[in-house]
Amino acid sequence: MKDNEQKLSDYIDRLNAEQKPDEDEYSANSEELKELYRSVRLVRSLKEPAMPGTDFHKNLVQTAANPFVQKKASAKRKWGWLISAASVAAVIALLINFMIPVGGGNVVNAMEKAFQKVDAYHGTLEIVQSNANGESMTQSKLEVWADKDGRYYTKGLEGASQDFVTVNNGEQKWQVQPGRKQVHIFPAFPDVFRFQFELGNEIQGVKNASKTNVVGEDTVAGRKASILEVTPDGGLPYRIWVDKETKLPLQKETAMYNAIQYTITYSQIDFSDAIPESFVSYQLPAGYEEIQTSPEQIVTNLSEAEQIAGFAPAMPEILPAELVLECIAANQNLVKLYYDALRKQIIVQQETAVGELKPDPSAMIGSMYNGFVEIQSPVAGNPDLRSIRWQQDGIEYTVMGNVSLEQLVSSAESFMNGPLELPSMDEQGSKPQVEVPYDMEVENNEQKSVDAGSSPWRIDPVFVAQVFVSLQMSPEGITGEYPIDIEDLEMTENNGTTAIIRVNSEDAPSKTVYLERLVRQDATGIWTVVGYDPS
Repeated sequence: MKDNEQKLSDYIDRLNAEQKPDEDEYSANSEELKELYRSVRLVRSLKEPAMPGTDFHKNLVQTAANPFVQKKASAKRKWGWLISAASVAAVIALLINFMIPVGGGNVVNAMEKAFQKVDAYHGTLEIVQSNANGESMTQSKLEVWADKDGRYYTKGLEGASQDFVTVNNGEQKWQVQPGRKQVHIFPAFPDVFRFQFELGNEIQGVKNASKTNVVGEDTVAGRKASILEVTPDGGLPYRIWVDKETKLPLQKETAMYNAIQYTITYSQIDFSDAIPESFVSYQLPAGYEEIQTSPEQIVTNLSEAEQIAGFAPAMPEILPAELVLECIAANQNLVKLYYDALRKQIIVQQETAVGELKPDPSAMIGSMYNGFVEIQSPVAGNPDLRSIRWQQDGIEYTVMGNVSLEQLVSSAESFMNGPLELPSMDEQGSKPQVEVPYDMEVENNEQKSVDAGSSPWRIDPVFVAQVFVSLQMSPEGITGEYPIDIEDLEMTENNGTTAIIRVNSEDAPSKTVYLERLVRQDATGIWTVVGYDPS
């Protein structure tokens, strides 16, 4: 880019000197430079030509008689042209940033900056389903309110959720179901399902994509938009329409998979300072029944929590400075501490341990002074949520939050009797005695299939190992029960990228199975067997 800036500067200087540029909009090799050169000429053409003044002849005689005056005038003209060049450069900078969609990166940066200025937004969201024959139908329509603090209000206007109202005000989540005359109460955090096409999440998804390209322009809901093609790691490309004026997403079109495609559009959207308070204030409508899906009880102190839970919950003397205790909730054998973490949330859950801790198959395995720690970053199905879980002194702890992994580790260590050691992402573990070949084209297609909802067992390394060992034992195919039981498989290592499964069965032909996430290294990535150790 710096080389292009220098070429542009030289181009402007040559034009100001009334000289032919060495390179112009016709001879440049770069399409970007060609566009910039044309823009410079366009801006320069706006300047009226300078005509001789009434004292032209007098000045001409004086200049001819006094070379010093001539030299001074020349310098003055030079400075005038330099000022003009600076003005043109400023205009060109604006053109680059706001008028010329050079690449996807510029649009992504503009979206991030624009969303930082949004306090709240209100819109009508339409979800249309299409098939391979081009037939379309509106699946649902929602009224949406959302703000930068994660609060939202949605109301179904059409479709299966028509008239349903779902609200999360940061302290409580509830859903009003008019047909049943019920209001269902949920915990505000963690909020597993929010609503589709939430602007902040969509921008984050585009930012994390492996490739973005501007592929065209269109008009959506009366607004001019740039079309951005987004390619996620190991996934199928999809498209986002970005409003040229607000620099925010207006529409999303998923990839066509299994002959089905979805188009999600803000047919109307505007921005405001806040969600109307009446929309996010809970009140049970007259004649409605309240359904408590979360039976925990808010208490005022740890002594009350101990009486309800039946054990004394831990409360460290020193916590990270950014944590502020908001409330304490308790139930039989369980205590939850809710913390505010700089406008984000962390929950520390303590409950009586029942049996040994069995880590989630998609989790990484860390270590502490007297055992292992389960780490999910992010939690499967929720890209904003991270979780750390372990057992200590007969209590099972879970620390979860929509904060960075570093912040969560710091909070978890406050409740541990020692430091938490994260697994090394570069550590490959032991090498298998027998390597299992694989085809990356097949694995990429399998990842796309899982993304579309098929073969979900491929994101569970223990299940993948069970299928592999079972096929070793029954190469003709598996009918009925698996010949190797899932309880006979034990995960010994998992750093999120590689995993090792121990097979505790004398009948199995393998004693150890080695797996890797070859396509995508996150909670949505599939696992592939890459080797094993024979029994």
